[in-house]
Amino acid sequence: MYIYDDLVKRAERPVQVGLIGAGKFGSMFLSQVPTTVGLEVKAIADLDPDRARQACRNVGWSEDLINKTAFFDSTQTMIDAGGIDVLVESTGNPLAGIAHAKMAIASKTHIVMVNVEADVLAGGILAKEAREAGVVYSMAYGDQPALTIELVEWARATGFNVVAAGKGTKYLPEYHYSTPDTIWDHYGLTPEQAAQAGMNSQMFNSFLDGTKSALEMAAISNGTGLKAPDDGLLFPPAGMDDLAHILRPRSVGGQLDDSGMVEVVTSVERDGRPVYRDLRWGVYVVIEAPNDYASACFKQYGMNTDSTGRYSAMYKPFHLIGLELNMSILSAALLNKPTGSTLDFNSDVVATAKRDLKAGEMLDGEGGFTVYGKLMPASKSLAVGGLPIGLAHRVKLKNNVNKDKPIAWSDVDIDMTTQAVVTRKALEEIYRYSGLSRLNSGACCWAP
Repeated sequence: MYIYDDLVKRAERPVQVGLIGAGKFGSMFLSQVPTTVGLEVKAIADLDPDRARQACRNVGWSEDLINKTAFFDSTQTMIDAGGIDVLVESTGNPLAGIAHAKMAIASKTHIVMVNVEADVLAGGILAKEAREAGVVYSMAYGDQPALTIELVEWARATGFNVVAAGKGTKYLPEYHYSTPDTIWDHYGLTPEQAAQAGMNSQMFNSFLDGTKSALEMAAISNGTGLKAPDDGLLFPPAGMDDLAHILRPRSVGGQLDDSGMVEVVTSVERDGRPVYRDLRWGVYVVIEAPNDYASACFKQYGMNTDSTGRYSAMYKPFHLIGLELNMSILSAALLNKPTGSTLDFNSDVVATAKRDLKAGEMLDGEGGFTVYGKLMPASKSLAVGGLPIGLAHRVKLKNNVNKDKPIAWSDVDIDMTTQAVVTRKALEEIYRYSGLSRLNSGACCWAP
């Protein structure tokens, strides 16, 4: 339990970290490094090492600390240089993420996958390979999937039935069709203001159009066994006080298809009014009391319950992204456990047309002009031959696809020999033909 005590004892031999990608998430992590005892960033790999050095300056690193850190433009070269205990993959590129994870596993180095895109695309295979190699493959604490899995682990370990789990966001149905050209209107910024802040329009659009929410819920589902809604996320409006009322099964007055689901709540009503005490930046778990005594305790201790008193919710109102990443790094290095890891292929995120698309058009991936990602059960994704959102970038359509329809493998001209495609197809074959319900049976998830 006491990671910090173990960390202090390691002051003379700090945990050595290799960071891949010094963007926003990486920068937030880097900002904590100078004040963390027992942890050092030995090296940073970035396509632009000078940009990575500047990122270190921007977050307050001294020139002395920068000079002590090695910078590379190649992840493999950084790994080959040796001395790294834990790699952090924070590129956000699913193809690069799969490659980097395999490099880490081959070198028997623990890896923390900030890259949820890669994890949803092929995390079942990567986590299995890591376990067989004796290294940790972990979700990133600070991002919503790991934080939500922590709440699920708490609930299950204390004997509660998990009814629902997920996060909050800002969502309206029309956001699915947002593009990089319209994104800043929704954020209340001008394109000039966004450019001055260094904000990437396609990346930020993936947060708005529902793709990132779908990916994060798939990661939670695959790391906990919770189910995905059959027809995509509902995004019901719900504040902190209403979680237990709204996120319970329809059979008892809620909005869920069943108990044991992932779902995202929105911070705005469908008419645009703000939700009272919204959970836009937070995560939650809805639990059910297993008996009358526990239900009475909910009331005695001031829990926010539904009208029956049997359903309640625990939540964290905020997440600090890269500022909290140390928990994953230290859990891997000191405890040899992940802060959440893919266990199964329960859920998938399929590329879905934002508008009527014509044969010959080029798909531009997550947050772009052509597709958004839709969450669905993995069984349904396989049944429709759905193209994963992580592979819907720079591939050409062979067929017309109507708005809001899933894009299939058969609809695109794609190189089936690339590492990412081969890895993904291997995952699909295992799931389709082996009948395994747990690709990674054994110890699961969050380690405090």
